[in-house]
Amino acid sequence: MPTIKTLDLDLLRSFVSIVETGSFTRAGDRLGRTQSTISLQVKRLEDQIGRAVFLRTPRSLSLTPEGERLLGPARQMLRVNDAAIAELFEPTMTGQVRLGVPEDFATAHLPSVLAAFAEAHPLVELAVTCDLTLNLLDSFHDGAFDLVLIKREPSAPLEGVRVWREPLVWVARDPLAAEGLETVPLIVSPEPCVYRKRAIAALDAIGRKWRVAYTSTSLAGSQSAVNAGLGITVLPREMVPPYLTPIVDNPGLPSLYDTEIALIEAPGLSQTAHRLAQHIVAALERGA
Repeated sequence: MPTIKTLDLDLLRSFVSIVETGSFTRAGDRLGRTQSTISLQVKRLEDQIGRAVFLRTPRSLSLTPEGERLLGPARQMLRVNDAAIAELFEPTMTGQVRLGVPEDFATAHLPSVLAAFAEAHPLVELAVTCDLTLNLLDSFHDGAFDLVLIKREPSAPLEGVRVWREPLVWVARDPLAAEGLETVPLIVSPEPCVYRKRAIAALDAIGRKWRVAYTSTSLAGSQSAVNAGLGITVLPREMVPPYLTPIVDNPGLPSLYDTEIALIEAPGLSQTAHRLAQHIVAALERGA
């Protein structure tokens, strides 16, 4: 009889994490492992199935045809495993958790984190609301949320546990869009907005003229305005889409200080909400 191969779930989890994060290093951050350990696990997986799953060059990472065929079954196996673990060890975890999140952070970082929690706890209802940080804080203190993720200054004496640090950059349509401008046209969110405040403070500090050229309540709206050439905005470095250009080493656009993302828990939190808070902290702190 032919030998039956058994796929190692740890190796599959590393494989799926690389696909979802786009790099070996970020996959290691997510799983709490070093980049070299992740590389070794991929090699073990490829040895196990006798096929390469990634095409790697110094500048790119993509799936081979065999890797593409493996991805769907790998995700399904991990979902079944995580659901079984949740059923065995946390079978009674139910209820609703109300979470407030800044829109850009929710778009870029949270989907995979919340998806993993939802797969492990299928009876829990996640009610996620996106808004500006100060609006989220107001609603949180009014009792609207169990948990809230907020943007804050790294030195700010605010409540909450830091789970992420965001390096900020100026963003334009192309490298020449920021050249020869007497007045910087800013694309910003409405007040209150941490990025808006940071951009204006940085320009004021060097005496650079600025004007608000476009105001948008959504991340997609701001990015579209930048792409149309209406002005320049500020974004976390990891959230700059490939069709826009981060502007660095431009003396007319001063360096921007980092911001932080902090998680705040409401008093009297349910066991379910506290479990989600632990999950978010564990998942995001590794990448902070």
